[in-house]
Formats: sequence, C-alpha cells, structure tokens
Amino acid sequence: MSKRLNKKVPTGFPNHFLWGGAVAANQCEGAYLTDGKQMSTADIKARGFFGGIRRDADYYPTHNAIDFYHTYKEDLKLMSDANFNIFRTSINWTRIYPTGVENEPNMKGIEFYKDMFEYCHRLGMNVMVTISHYETPLYLGGRNRSCLVTECQIFH
Repeated sequence: MSKRLNKKVPTGFPNHFLWGGAVAANQCEGAYLTDGKQMSTADIKARGFFGGIRRDADYYPTHNAIDFYHTYKEDLKLMSDANFNIFRTSINWTRIYPTGVENEPNMKGIEFYKDMFEYCHRLGMNVMVTISHYETPLYLGGRNRSCLVTECQIFH
C-alpha cells in the first residue's frame, strides 16, 4: 500500500479510506489566458453555470476563480493539513492544447500540472485526474458548433 494512503484519516474510517477533496480546473484555476492557455467554452459562461454563454457579460467566474493556478501550493497545503490522502482535479484542455488542434502540447501547461502533481506527492497525497471537465476549446466549438473527433486531440 502506498505511504500516501497511510496518512491518518479521521476516527471511524479504515486506514485505507480515501479522505480528500476535489476541484475542477475550469472552476478553480483562473489565469484563463496565462502561459499560452486559450479560451474554452467554459470561459464564456457568464455568471457561472446558469448565466448562459455570452461574450459581453460583466462577470465570468472562470477568468479569475480562486486563482488556483498561482496559489495551488497554499491550497494543497491546507488539504494536507486536514490529513487528505487524495486530491481529485481535472486537466484544463485549453491549458495543454490551447485550440484543440495543436500537434504539440503547450509545455507551460504540462509544467504546471507536473509541478502540481509532484507537490501533491510531496505532501503525501495521491492524485486522481479527470481528463476534461466540460471545457472544450472555444476554437473547436466556434468552427462548426461541434467538435469533430478527427480534429480533437486523443489522450493516451
């Protein structure tokens, strides 16, 4: 069993219990146009999930969010202090493949997730990843109002 799963969990749960927290990249990272990231369909949802898709609204939650992109170390430390042994996050598609049709990934995006995952491990937390959390690159959505499988990057 992984040492990370041996972190003390709250009384009453078995030691192998996965005690953790979760976020969605597009709901927490912010930095929506930083280090090569481009707009996603989530980035034009005004006022959150129920605000509708607009390009002229006054508030878009994903643009700043909780700025996890810049503060993840402090946030993950708080989770570790709560004895979390697992952290679930998603990969923001447009941080890795900004338009969705690139042949090579955005290395700044790769570095961000690599650093975050390594930091989780240093804090004693396993990482569970959701590849995409409904944030298709806007470029793909704007081309034909659909994402053609032949145009989307396939993740292995």
